[in-house]
Amino acid sequence: MDSEKLAKTFSSLEATNHKKIKYFIQVNIADEQQKNGISITETNQFIKYCIQDLKLNIIGLMCIPPMAGDPSQYFKSLAKIAISNNLKELSMGMSNDYECAIKNGATFVRIGSKIFSSD
Repeated sequence: MDSEKLAKTFSSLEATNHKKIKYFIQVNIADEQQKNGISITETNQFIKYCIQDLKLNIIGLMCIPPMAGDPSQYFKSLAKIAISNNLKELSMGMSNDYECAIKNGATFVRIGSKIFSSD
């Protein structure tokens, strides 16, 4: 989930369908213009809003770090935000950086191209 509008939509759908879903909040961990996600400065407030006001079951955070450079600093930053908000799950790391993500606390990784690519 990456916006207040989407959070409100999910909250409404849950109420209508009497069903609770588990969610990750997407954080734009490097404040990149081309990527979606909640800015780091707004993340704590957004988490509280989703949990307290909308009663959504936020289980963790997710991010996609910049392609260039060492992603460790971004993974560590996301882990700190999760800890400070008592969130247990971290979805970070893709086929090119999943090992680094696991070393930095990832509980979920997205490795589709590693599995499905013919390279």
